[in-house]
Amino acid sequence: MTTAAAAARFLRGEAKISAKDDDDKPKKKIAHEIGQDLTLLSVEELGARVQLLRDEIQRIEADMTQKRASRSAADQFFKR
Repeated sequence: MTTAAAAARFLRGEAKISAKDDDDKPKKKIAHEIGQDLTLLSVEELGARVQLLRDEIQRIEADMTQKRASRSAADQFFKR
């Protein structure tokens, strides 16, 4: 269906545009919450969470390195 045809259907009341709120979007499941009770998790689940947290630490450290490099370049440019 072309855009013009879709617009014509809408104007005739044959089609409705649905507006989705942010509340309608599926929520992302939290993989781990700091301080969460761990007693019901298996050793495999705990290992997966440890790896998840290690990966997140690496991601954060890489971002910190990038930001330090940007700051250093700016400092050199402005000769601080």
